[in-house]
Amino acid sequence: MGIFQNFMLKQMLKSKMKGVPEAEQQKIMALLEKNPDFFKKIGEEVEKRKKSGQDEMKATMEVMREHQSDFQKIMMQ
Repeated sequence: MGIFQNFMLKQMLKSKMKGVPEAEQQKIMALLEKNPDFFKKIGEEVEKRKKSGQDEMKATMEVMREHQSDFQKIMMQ
């Protein structure tokens, strides 16, 4: 992922995590840096569902549920 794309993704993610404790934000950012392709795939699937008319929160929850086992593996690394 390019430097600019990485920066923009981090800024977007920070804006979505308002109210999340700083320690948790740092942990999520570290996961993002280690596994950018996984999170890009998640984002693309959410966007696809949003474009088909699904609510953003519902789309995100469904996509994360579908990839729950992969996400747990990443969290254990």
